[in-house]
Amino acid sequence: MTLQTLLGWYLIGMSALAVGITVYDKLAAKKKGQRRIPENTLLYLGFMGGAAAMYLTMLLIRHKTRKKKFMIGLPVFIALHVLIAAFLFWKVF
Repeated sequence: MTLQTLLGWYLIGMSALAVGITVYDKLAAKKKGQRRIPENTLLYLGFMGGAAAMYLTMLLIRHKTRKKKFMIGLPVFIALHVLIAAFLFWKVF
């Protein structure tokens, strides 16, 4: 398996996890007494590769859209991911 394939599967997995956790947190926010996902955990998932999927999901389900740390932080993570991908493509692949 090539490095590109591994990286692709990693990003798919992180994106799926980020979307699932975000949707779960939105549903938990609607129900009283349901355990919520800490904001730092959501941001960490975004930082680790799920930022683009999480950002789109948050916009679609209107979750955490009033929180500046998500609406600014996730696009910053996306830009960082694009820069890292460009660097890897230029240097490694």
